[in-house]
Amino acid sequence: MTKTGRALLVSLLLIISQAQAAEYTVDPAHSYIAFRIQHLGFSWLRGQFRDFEGRFYYEAAKPGKSRIDIEIATASLDTNHAERDRHLRSAAFLDVGTHQQIRFESTRFSGTATRGFLEGQLSLHGVSRPVRFEVIKIGEGKDPWGGYRVGFHARYSLKRSDFGMHYNLGKFGDTVEIELGIEGVRN
Repeated sequence: MTKTGRALLVSLLLIISQAQAAEYTVDPAHSYIAFRIQHLGFSWLRGQFRDFEGRFYYEAAKPGKSRIDIEIATASLDTNHAERDRHLRSAAFLDVGTHQQIRFESTRFSGTATRGFLEGQLSLHGVSRPVRFEVIKIGEGKDPWGGYRVGFHARYSLKRSDFGMHYNLGKFGDTVEIELGIEGVRN
């Protein structure tokens, strides 16, 4: 390849990588925010939040610039059991009458364009604490409708007691595993 050809190729790659650096809006129809917690040490209770929105910035060439802001409606909690959902929305747990939102705002990303750790402030039940999600990129590219998408999977385990929720669920009931599948559409 000639010097001119190499320079043209490098320029083209730079333009392509810069074109992918963008703001994205979380697509809630293709994303999820789920959790699981042990029930008395006998089984896993699973649930999800159905109402959330978010925005993020992603640039594959400079993953350290990545950031995200997500808001979750606490009342949208769903464990597929109406009576349990009412209990989890009560003052004993989420207290949705007082705390209508859960919010995560990132402060730092460390890693590569395909995996790493996303740190930030999680505000839950009136308490804000630093947390660290493990993140894996699932994929990115053009969609069939002319848009551009990117998707990630993230995990984190929290202690309910760290966020002021002390209702006794036994020795197994304090740790909640959080799992997110986030797909964003480029703005």
